[in-house]
Amino acid sequence: MTSSVFAPWEDPEARPLIHFQNVTKRFGDFVAIDDLTLDIFEQEFFALLGPSGCGKTTMMRMLAGFETPTEGTIELAGKDIAPTPPNKRATNMMFQSYALFPHLSVWENIAFGLKREGMPKNDIHDRVEEMLRLTRLEKFARRKPHQISGGQRQRVALARSLAKAPKLLLLDEPLGALDKKLRQDTQFELMDIQEKTGTTFVIVTHDQEEAMTVASRVAVMDHGRIIQVATPDRIYETPNSVYVADFIGDVNIIQGTTTPNGEDSYAIRWAEDQAPLHAISNSSFSDGQTCNLAIRPEKVTISAERPENADNTVQGRILDIAYLGNISTYYVELPSGDTIKAQTANTRRIARRSFTWEDTVWLSWTATAGVLLAE
Repeated sequence: MTSSVFAPWEDPEARPLIHFQNVTKRFGDFVAIDDLTLDIFEQEFFALLGPSGCGKTTMMRMLAGFETPTEGTIELAGKDIAPTPPNKRATNMMFQSYALFPHLSVWENIAFGLKREGMPKNDIHDRVEEMLRLTRLEKFARRKPHQISGGQRQRVALARSLAKAPKLLLLDEPLGALDKKLRQDTQFELMDIQEKTGTTFVIVTHDQEEAMTVASRVAVMDHGRIIQVATPDRIYETPNSVYVADFIGDVNIIQGTTTPNGEDSYAIRWAEDQAPLHAISNSSFSDGQTCNLAIRPEKVTISAERPENADNTVQGRILDIAYLGNISTYYVELPSGDTIKAQTANTRRIARRSFTWEDTVWLSWTATAGVLLAE
């Protein structure tokens, strides 16, 4: 099957570059990684995403060779990497601190690992020049790290990591030290460099926006387990649990009980004195089963009049408005005491905003807008 879309994980014949098989890592009584199985494919930009303490850095340290699994195996290109020391692995790790040598120039920093490996001088020169071009640092080759900006130091660390042409590059919160604007610019540079080199990147981050921007696939982690692995759009649009829905982006979660009312169609009883809500779901729910309806705020329409022919409508009062420049989020309190967020794009100047605090408004959404979740 030939396809221009890069999705080796959907090909049953594709062999993963990295294979975690039932990996557990304990520190004393603490289980950092809990019976984890995962495949990462060649040329992927793979993100490990989760809160502090979820186990993502421990996974990366095991790949780098700084930790060994308590149980299970990790294979790189079909070989168990446990016996291979960190300096002999076809992996390289880029730390958040960059760890550049302050007394060496940018050029010498990039060349450092190649000299230690005993690469011939001419080859070192060619490789360093290639890395400088790749990371757009040619003009800064003779400068010391303290003479360049944070974003440029980040690119030097990246160039040094890629100079040895590793099969796998591990990035531990690589953009954490940069300001928001620079971080966004650098995300696209990282993607561009990853694509040009074809190196497999695995990035550890707790920044969901970063993971969603750069990654081919995202693994959302919690307490040493992977809760969901999928492409960014699937993680956002079809989360498999309340945890993932809540962790990625902004979401409304409405609890209730289901009543099947047709093929893949459910009525949801959720509050006294409120009409049931309606949702379409491929997952099956039994009559009276507890459920959670997850709806993204941008999928909720806000209007002054009750909309006709809407699948779901509720009335409430605007409690709060968060103005974020390009969008406004309205926090609408319902008679049941629940608060639902609705988002609108600010296509007009703020003075012409349609709704304000204390206004009574109608919220509506389609039956397919929400995701019905069991937990």
